[in-house]
Amino acid sequence: MSAAGGLRRRARLSRLVSFSASHRLHRWGVITCVTASAGLFPLSPRPGAWPHAWVRADLGWAEEEMVKIDPVTGMVMNLTDLKEYMEEAIMKPLDHKNLDLDVPYFADVVSTTENVAVYIWENLQQLLPRGILYKVKVYETDNNVVVYKGE
Repeated sequence: MSAAGGLRRRARLSRLVSFSASHRLHRWGVITCVTASAGLFPLSPRPGAWPHAWVRADLGWAEEEMVKIDPVTGMVMNLTDLKEYMEEAIMKPLDHKNLDLDVPYFADVVSTTENVAVYIWENLQQLLPRGILYKVKVYETDNNVVVYKGE
């Protein structure tokens, strides 16, 4: 049956981008060695390490519900538009930056991968059509992944 025949086709759209950024797990105003001995954050032998991350943005309404494919365009969203939104929300503010020094959001927020995911979610929410962002996944390494769904 064709789309014009009344089928309600749905899909979930994802896009992956990668960026390089440095950060250091610490809290401003707390002496690093005290913080480490308190068990909050281990001392880093190389401050500013951890130079890369990958971000995947998934568009959809809810876990079990996907976005309707537009019958005219045949798309959930134009991928060129999604690429531009991710460039604006992720690449421009984070790529090749020291998160703690160059990104104002992290002046008062510890730059953990969890908080990076929240930051990216909030930025994408401002650019994407209302309610379309389902989740953001930030891969700090192949083994360390944070999933944030705006909760």
